[in-house]
Amino acid sequence: MIETPPLVDQHCHGVLRAELGLGTFEAQLIHSAGPPAAGTTFFDTQTGFAVRRWCPPLLGLEPHAAPARYLARRRELGPAESARRLLRGSGVAAYLVDTAATGTGDLTGPKDMALAADAEAFETVRLELLAEQVADTSGTVAAFLANLAEAVHHAAAGAAAFSCAPALDRTDGPLLDPDPPGPGEVRGAAGRWLAGRPRGGALRDPVLLRHLLWSAVASGLPLQLHTGTGDPSALTGFVRATAGPGTRLVLLGGYPHHRHAARLAEAFPHVYADAGAGLGRTGARAAAVLAELLELAPFGKLLFSSGGRGLPELHAVGALVFREALTRVLGGWVAEGSWSWRDAGRVAAMVAGGPPPPPDPRGGGGGWGGGGPARA
Repeated sequence: MIETPPLVDQHCHGVLRAELGLGTFEAQLIHSAGPPAAGTTFFDTQTGFAVRRWCPPLLGLEPHAAPARYLARRRELGPAESARRLLRGSGVAAYLVDTAATGTGDLTGPKDMALAADAEAFETVRLELLAEQVADTSGTVAAFLANLAEAVHHAAAGAAAFSCAPALDRTDGPLLDPDPPGPGEVRGAAGRWLAGRPRGGALRDPVLLRHLLWSAVASGLPLQLHTGTGDPSALTGFVRATAGPGTRLVLLGGYPHHRHAARLAEAFPHVYADAGAGLGRTGARAAAVLAELLELAPFGKLLFSSGGRGLPELHAVGALVFREALTRVLGGWVAEGSWSWRDAGRVAAMVAGGPPPPPDPRGGGGGWGGGGPARA
């Protein structure tokens, strides 16, 4: 048998602390612009079926328990105990927690995630949110840019990684220009954004996003790029331009364009492909999706993440579906004689162990701020 070591969930968000009714739970289960169609529920999806397959046993129920029975058991245990059992039952040893949504919907941060999961947890800083927070406290363009540079520097000293969502649906704007914007261009963009931005307004300006991306590259921390459902190949110019500095780029998500992310990981030494939440969303078909990633991505360049947010079920399903899919794919290749058991176990450890840590500026090798998840 293939023994998969404890996982490093290299990208997720916190979990909700509040008790959830059926409607609220379903709204968190999948991303949708509205309610389910009449006569259906969001449990009638691959994600919903995966939750019913993997999560009930962690709460003391039989697999495939009906949604009403499962949610009744969840209410009986309470949100804190349910989260504790789900996270601890997932086999995850360390989480890299994107704090972009922390405080929105009462999501836990890294410390609470670590306590609930009995695991390590490290912060991933969202660049857009960092800029928005700086803008709320900066009165002038000069102050904003100076404070932003300081904020990025300060965050780099304590975070595991930066993350950004560079809006891959834009193919005609300056966002996809691979080069860093010049100082005058940045000042002009900052002035326009600050002048037209209501307090708390989100950052969408492509010039400022490019400025943030290159600031993160200069920090040396890994940079996670949310590709969403967009085509990661739109980032090829930026990927090529960042090859010199050597900052590790992690392409998050990308399903159903996951092959393109795997191809970039194959072509560029500093790029990693993330299996991501797409495996949880595809449920019973996860092994097929994972096999497609393994067709192209070098095995040491493929990472696990749950992409979980809100429901601890999504963190647990992401991990358990990934583990089963990896065992099924690699075990199948062993059974047909293409691989040995030893090689299958070695590759499983590569993928499970997460990205290599960034260099420790204090010397003595790499480490997530002095010790944390590292590739097995």
